[in-house]
Amino acid sequence: MEKRTTRPVASIKRRSIDKKIAITSAVAIAVTLSGSMIAIAQTGAGGSEERPQAAAGTPTPPSIPGNFVPGPESMASPPPNTPRSPKPPVSNPFSTGKERPAPGDPDLRGDRRGGKPRMPKAKGLPGFKAADDGAKITKLTKVGASLYDVTIASPALGVERKTRVLFPKSWSSKATRTWPVVYAYHGGNNLYTSWTKDSNIRQVAAGYDVMVVMPEGGWNGSYTNWWNDGKGGIPQWENFHINEVIPLMERNFHAGSSRAAIGLSSGGQGAITYAERHQGMFKYAASYSGALNITAPGMPTVLLHMNQSAGDDIWGDPVRDRANWKAHDATVMVSKLKGIGVYVSSGDGRVGPYDDPKMSPLHAGRVGEQLSGQMAANFVNAAKNAGIPITANLYGPGTHKWSYWKRELVRSWPAITAAIGATKS
Repeated sequence: MEKRTTRPVASIKRRSIDKKIAITSAVAIAVTLSGSMIAIAQTGAGGSEERPQAAAGTPTPPSIPGNFVPGPESMASPPPNTPRSPKPPVSNPFSTGKERPAPGDPDLRGDRRGGKPRMPKAKGLPGFKAADDGAKITKLTKVGASLYDVTIASPALGVERKTRVLFPKSWSSKATRTWPVVYAYHGGNNLYTSWTKDSNIRQVAAGYDVMVVMPEGGWNGSYTNWWNDGKGGIPQWENFHINEVIPLMERNFHAGSSRAAIGLSSGGQGAITYAERHQGMFKYAASYSGALNITAPGMPTVLLHMNQSAGDDIWGDPVRDRANWKAHDATVMVSKLKGIGVYVSSGDGRVGPYDDPKMSPLHAGRVGEQLSGQMAANFVNAAKNAGIPITANLYGPGTHKWSYWKRELVRSWPAITAAIGATKS
């Protein structure tokens, strides 16, 4: 006979009250978004305003600055039956582009979710050092001047995923020095390519003695090790970024320990929470329209709705697993930013200088920025109350789109580079 476990009445009542509080606090936003979701499904969110560059007709033999030429494995062609990208889920207010998920994205593979981290079957490139957990570089491809895609076999994700690296002109594979690094995290429903395709990062970084590393962050990754009903397992995005990407960059490409983290939308959340959760890892963190207060009244309901394909696998149930939500809430953890330079910016969803004046109030880009703007305001107030000095630019009119994030990157860049000692070359 199955043994039943009886929970104390007080515990049941407390959970019931907690759930009522969560539901009540979410009603206003849920009602507003019920209409917004229709517009979101039809319009999508504000994304890149630039056309992606056409692929080159003839592949360029991979090499990296300093006359380093990788082994033949890096030039291998993709398998003939490469799986097609899955159809993207319904657009949401925090979308940051119009891409399709990468084939095999672990966020969308429910059959693998929660599985034990494992090394993908892949051959590492000769001469490249692995991370402590065995993550290894399997391919290196030149995609532009001083711009390379590094393919990583990741135990944390159970698949191979790419990281884009922008090298400064001063970089050399034969150097004995290291270079300061900016780790740039992309937003939701987008890919690791978005920083170089959608933003002005190459122009902004040009002339600075700094590396820029842009890792894949998943379709719904949320810059966290997924909860998966408390059992953890695949996907572990935080482990991928912190325990795999960073060591691989430092052991193989002369990336230094003077680091900054920047990001937009969910990537902005990642930049700030990584700085909080890994104190001493980054000297500066910048968020542009980031989700910085995920436990704010109503926000768990919104986020669960946004990430329908993931459900509550990312952080867990917002009531039962509230401690885990708080452990990934930038506003809750703001006191851990002591001694770290911080830049936070966001609009408020009103039509701004880069928007169509006739933009519908229910446009996804407006709804998303209303939410990020409120979370940014909460974060700024919490920082002030905790005595944490930050630089904030809550610029008012503006929506969730790259036009504003490119402007904010330019504004924050001098402080970012100064903090990590990246000088003009």
